[in-house]
Amino acid sequence: MDISVKDLQEAISIRQQIDNLERRLTSLLRGAPQRPTASTAPTPPSAPTGRARYFSPTTRAKLSAAARARWARRRGTGGATPAKTKGQLTPAGRRRLSELMKARWAARRKAGGKQKASSPKKGALTPAGRRRLSELMKARWAARRKAGSK
Repeated sequence: MDISVKDLQEAISIRQQIDNLERRLTSLLRGAPQRPTASTAPTPPSAPTGRARYFSPTTRAKLSAAARARWARRRGTGGATPAKTKGQLTPAGRRRLSELMKARWAARRKAGGKQKASSPKKGALTPAGRRRLSELMKARWAARRKAGSK
């Protein structure tokens, strides 16, 4: 694609004119929501356009009223208590857990500095195992050096 400098300058000039006209149009309409223009290329309904969808003020009012109704149903109306949601503690349950934890920590403090005997982590090497592994690796490296020098 070979475009000359003159063509590029003309394209920039046209683009600036379009931007100026769009600004003038926006100022004339004083920020009224714009409907998509017919000059844009038609896109299939499944393809995202990247623009916000236009809703008339009455449609927006209906949508917001429906959302408020959903929220009201979820919260419950008037003095009705909201339905208990799954997984949340009641105040009594929370108090009971708190008391159990306090008792557990008091028992640990009473036991004082007595710690469990530290057992080696599963899969950790003992000093003897580490030494044996080191010797095996040294033997393997020596065999490789010997095979490489032949």
